[in-house]
Amino acid sequence: MRVALFVTCVNDALFPATAVATVRLLERLGAEVAFPAAQTCCGQPQFNTGHRRETLPLMRRTARALEGYEYVVTPSGSCAAMIREQYPGLGETTLAARTHELTEFLTDVLGVTDVGAHFPYTVTYHPSCHGLRTLRLGDRPLRLLRAVRGLDLRELPGAEECCGFGGTFAVKNPDLSTAMGADKIRAARTTGARVLCGADNSCLMHLGGIIRRRDEPLRPLHIADILAATEEHPWTPEPST
Repeated sequence: MRVALFVTCVNDALFPATAVATVRLLERLGAEVAFPAAQTCCGQPQFNTGHRRETLPLMRRTARALEGYEYVVTPSGSCAAMIREQYPGLGETTLAARTHELTEFLTDVLGVTDVGAHFPYTVTYHPSCHGLRTLRLGDRPLRLLRAVRGLDLRELPGAEECCGFGGTFAVKNPDLSTAMGADKIRAARTTGARVLCGADNSCLMHLGGIIRRRDEPLRPLHIADILAATEEHPWTPEPST
C-alpha cells in the first residue's frame, strides 16, 4: 500500500519528530510512505480568516503535490478537516475522498487498533475540535491508546471542551484563549497523568506553552509519537526546560 504523508505546516516547522514517528508507525504496519516535497500549507489559516482568494493557490498546489496517491494520511485532524470539508466547496473534489487523519486511517483503512506500541506512562487524551466535531473521530484515538502495552489511560474531565487554540482565534483573543487553555491544563492535572496526548500539534503547542510558563508536571505529546514507540525503540522524554 502506497501512502502519501501530508505533514502539515506546524509539524514541518515545529514538530518534525511527529512526522518521523508517523512514517515509522506506518512503515511498521506495512505501508510504503512517500513524502511529496512540493507540499506546503493547505490554506486553512487564510480560509478561516476569510481570505478565500488567497486560499485557492495553496489548495491547488496541495492537490497537485498529492496527486496520484490512493491514500493521503495526515497527523492532523485540523488539516484533514480543511481538505475534506472545505476543498470541495472551493472546487477541489478529488483529494477529499483520499485524505485520512492518522487515527482513522489506522482503524478504518488498515483495520488495526493494536499497532504493537509500548509506552509505560500515564496518559490522558485531549480530543481537538476539528477531530471531534468535524471529522467525528469518536473513540478511534482512545481505542488505539487502550491497546498500547504499558500505557495507563486516564479519562480527561471535560474532554470535549475546546482548549482555546482555534488557530487565529488564539491570536485575535489571547486572553480568552489562554484562560480556556488553563482550564484544560487544570483538568489534565486532576487525572494524575504524566503525558497530555492529542492528535493535533497545534492544540498541543498552545497547551504546551501554558504548561511551560506555569512549570506544570505534564508533557504534551502527539499520539503518533506514542503509537510509534516500542520496547526496542522507546520514547525518550526530553529534559525539562
